[in-house]
Amino acid sequence: MITTDHSASLAPGFHAVAPGDLACVVTALEMRAPPEGLRRLAPEAEVPLQLVRWKDTPPEKYRMLYRRVGAPWLWWSRLAKDDGELASIIGDPHVQLFAVADRAGVEVGMLELDFRVAGECEIAFFGLIPGATGKGLGKWLMRRALQLAWTPGVARVWVHTCTLDGPQALPFYMGQGFTPYARFVEVFPDPRLGGMLPGDAAPQQPVIRA
Repeated sequence: MITTDHSASLAPGFHAVAPGDLACVVTALEMRAPPEGLRRLAPEAEVPLQLVRWKDTPPEKYRMLYRRVGAPWLWWSRLAKDDGELASIIGDPHVQLFAVADRAGVEVGMLELDFRVAGECEIAFFGLIPGATGKGLGKWLMRRALQLAWTPGVARVWVHTCTLDGPQALPFYMGQGFTPYARFVEVFPDPRLGGMLPGDAAPQQPVIRA
């Protein structure tokens, strides 16, 4: 049973999360071979998006897009890094950063591929802003991500998602050919309380203050 008395012991299997913290279940997924037909040309002209490679990107420009895409799902990890730390990642020659732009050049998503581990590619960040979701564009973006990830020498592509993401995220990755292989529980300070994200971000996740 769950009790409202925080001083009381919780039943086996339950773990208290301190006020001001968030907890989520993280699922890691991997792909050990490219999907069949990945290299086959797709009708790109029918997709109103394009990938724009970002090089030598200033940290603040990166953070602006990161917030636009990730704030609804409480993406916070890159916001916790100072300019030097962030620049060392996104400026690494083994990290590829792309903005997803519509035909007018407006940035509506992001893709970040991390090749820093030999023989692997992590799809570190993948997402579209809320107004661009639900239109099948995610499948196009994943296809492009995998085409870029499966370079010579790569034997494994992996990605992770968590229960703070939209409920469609995990089945989407599985539907694109990824296989879940590990699960973790992550607990961290609510980024809205620390000012990294606006207080009204992700209203589906209530803030519990100390």
